[in-house]
Amino acid sequence: MLTTSSIIDNLNHSEGLEYKKLCKSLKITKKSDKDKLNIALLALEKLEIINKNADNEYFCTKDSNHIVAKIRCSSKGYCFAVRGKNKEDIYIKENLLNYAWNGDKVLVRIIKEGYRRRSPEGIVDCILERSNHILLSKVEIINNYVYAIPIDDRILSKIKLPNEDKKYNYKPENKNIVKVEIDRFPIGQEEGLGHVVQELQLNNNEELDTDFVLSKSNIVKLGNDNIIESKNVEKRKRVDLSDKNSYLFKSWDSDNSPMLPMIQIDIKNDRSTKLWIHTNNVAERVELNSKKSLEIFFNSLESLPLLNNWQNYLSEGIRNYSKFKLGEKNEAISLCLNLNSDNEITEWSFHLTLVKCSLIVCSDHTDALLSRKSKTRITSRVLKPIKEHIKDLDKILEISNSLRQKQLSEGKVEIPSPLNNIESLNEFYIHNPAENSKGYFEPLIKEDCQTYLSPILHEANIIWFKHSNQYDLKSAGYSLKGLDYVNTNEIIKFSEFLDNNIELNEDGNFLFNQLIKICEGDDRKRILHKLLINEFKENKVNLINKNEDNDESDKLFTSPWTIPGYDFTNLMNQYSIFNMIINGKKSKKNKTDEINILESKSLEIVNWDIFNSSISKNLEILFNKFVIDKINEYKCKVIQYKSNMIGLKKVRKAEKLLGNIYHGFILSVQSYGFFVELSELNVEGLVHVSTLNNDWYEYRSRQNLLVGRKSKKSYKVGDEIEVKIIKVDILKYQIDLELS
Repeated sequence: MLTTSSIIDNLNHSEGLEYKKLCKSLKITKKSDKDKLNIALLALEKLEIINKNADNEYFCTKDSNHIVAKIRCSSKGYCFAVRGKNKEDIYIKENLLNYAWNGDKVLVRIIKEGYRRRSPEGIVDCILERSNHILLSKVEIINNYVYAIPIDDRILSKIKLPNEDKKYNYKPENKNIVKVEIDRFPIGQEEGLGHVVQELQLNNNEELDTDFVLSKSNIVKLGNDNIIESKNVEKRKRVDLSDKNSYLFKSWDSDNSPMLPMIQIDIKNDRSTKLWIHTNNVAERVELNSKKSLEIFFNSLESLPLLNNWQNYLSEGIRNYSKFKLGEKNEAISLCLNLNSDNEITEWSFHLTLVKCSLIVCSDHTDALLSRKSKTRITSRVLKPIKEHIKDLDKILEISNSLRQKQLSEGKVEIPSPLNNIESLNEFYIHNPAENSKGYFEPLIKEDCQTYLSPILHEANIIWFKHSNQYDLKSAGYSLKGLDYVNTNEIIKFSEFLDNNIELNEDGNFLFNQLIKICEGDDRKRILHKLLINEFKENKVNLINKNEDNDESDKLFTSPWTIPGYDFTNLMNQYSIFNMIINGKKSKKNKTDEINILESKSLEIVNWDIFNSSISKNLEILFNKFVIDKINEYKCKVIQYKSNMIGLKKVRKAEKLLGNIYHGFILSVQSYGFFVELSELNVEGLVHVSTLNNDWYEYRSRQNLLVGRKSKKSYKVGDEIEVKIIKVDILKYQIDLELS
């Protein structure tokens, strides 16, 4: 798709491109597309964003005063251009948005510098990329014209529809919203145009929930035309480990849930261990060194749970070829870890392997293994059929626990995941061992065997960061930042959950780890865990480069690669590992002594570029800021989608319980009311201040509470109250409560 962003991106990656080469780079052949390109080039020249040299080549203006940013609007009409970490957001007045919508990528020019606590102000000069091409809307008739009114009140435009779409006029009793495809975005004095592509009658119709939430989160529902097919794998020399036992730990119930790696263990007489991590061989089966492949992947860069199944970003063909099947030989890309008797990693090496799945370990197995009183007697009906594998499984669980304890001693923390009592959401709440964007771990629990994969895979991902960084290879990953930014003092101040006597350290502070340990047990402390989770920021994917001069160069990173069936970040890093194995140079030029660059022992010896210019160029197509930005954009959509789906299902549940009274705890207090968690239902709702009719309540922000002027009655976080469900709003995922 031709966008202003794609034009600028192509010009940024060259010293200059003449018109024909630019068309070729953008894959433009049709006259209509060339006409659009000409209009865009002319506009960009007039804005002095691009220019032409004496050879008629286009190039980006280096001293342009424009800033690349994303528009973020609130429901109250305040709009800001967000321009990245540690940089101040730019306030944009509505009349200076130039029809940019929430989520759009734009070029902004600052027209008024910020001062004191006021943000700088700016104007949108150019919309680089639109985030919304499909709008969920209500159809309304205004002055005899048919319009789509977006249900997202952060989008400050209405779209004109053809007259025949008036049949979709919104009826509150049906909740019949529509999906509108944009034919022309609003520009100048011209209104935006669109047409209805689908009607969703949501009232008492849960079958449409998935379609509704995907559309609202701006996620494409994949079809056969936007997936990559599998390519043939060349025959290569592989380490044959198919006669060894390999174990697949799997809690997800869906047949099409993301593919997971296998674990293999080899226990030595001296109590040292070889631990193998076998990952699904996706990188060999996918064409990744072409822009055409990337354009298809940009439609979906991550697998996501639907209701009772998954939408995978990889095609069914690739998954069928790559997934580990019980009792069958499979090709894998593997990491071998050498551990000493204390389960500490001493060495590692990467390999192409041939493996066979001996057992699919489910949560019943880990529950039985960790619940038995004696390791010598096997009486459980669950364990008897797998008696020959128990020694291996015990050791794997032991190693997983040891690695987790090491990780916690290094400053990481564990917070339990929220409870779930809505069956259709089970896949959302089962532990995802590919999740790296949280700043904390979920605890190891015997009822979910996938939790025991996480400590092992976390170490494997850190190892690839160390290995690639030492060889000066780019990788994609997450910063393992500390907890300095988490404000535990604020949580303690606003919370009544803590009964314990809290001891401060010599600096007068209360450590986050102390708070985590205190918060175990009853409902109140479980709710406090929710407050703690809200304090963690989502960790974005970074482009990690040893030579890059940035403020995070001294931090430790994790470069995930072990679950390539889950997201594109894992696949990119696995593709780099695969290239290191088959294309990496094992010695300096004109030297005959080869070094095994796949082993950790080589890291201090190798001082040459392990890839030639051709391989490096192929990897540059993947490992660049443009691709990383696309990954982070999609991850934001998936995070929003998961939250929205959980919210909708909770509202659906509350919808059937209108008028019922429940006990709950105040979860947060705002100027307009307070949110209450109904512990029995595990849902949250709002008690609006307007329903508190017995007094006039004012909000005290410093104490984070509402106080009645006459009665002095107060409502604060942690208070136990009794409330009634009075209203639900499916479109806004909102539950309204009142005091009973």
